[in-house]
Amino acid sequence: MVAAQPASANIQDLAARLWETADELRANSHLKAAEYSIPVLGLIFLKFADSRFTALEAGLRGKATGRREIGKTDYQARGVLYLPEPARFMATDAGEPRSVAAVVAAVGAIWNPQRAKLTDL
Repeated sequence: MVAAQPASANIQDLAARLWETADELRANSHLKAAEYSIPVLGLIFLKFADSRFTALEAGLRGKATGRREIGKTDYQARGVLYLPEPARFMATDAGEPRSVAAVVAAVGAIWNPQRAKLTDL
């Protein structure tokens, strides 16, 4: 059995991977930082939202009754963004991880109808 790494080591590894990825984007893509920053920040936010959703999902599991199922309002009441399965960060298609483009498209399909509601406010 492999011993778990301390949280600080995991964060340092993550920071190093993020910097390497950012360096690769700057060097090898023909994009300006402003052109790739929004999608990258969006994916970071999606990962954060998915982590919170997954943690609460485990806590809510088993609390559904025969008369009432756990739904979107249960997550919202606890301050967690509800993520349908297609918009989950690590959702898969036929057992294979989906591409980033597929995840972004799924999130867009959820966000766009909500954005239309907000424009009239």
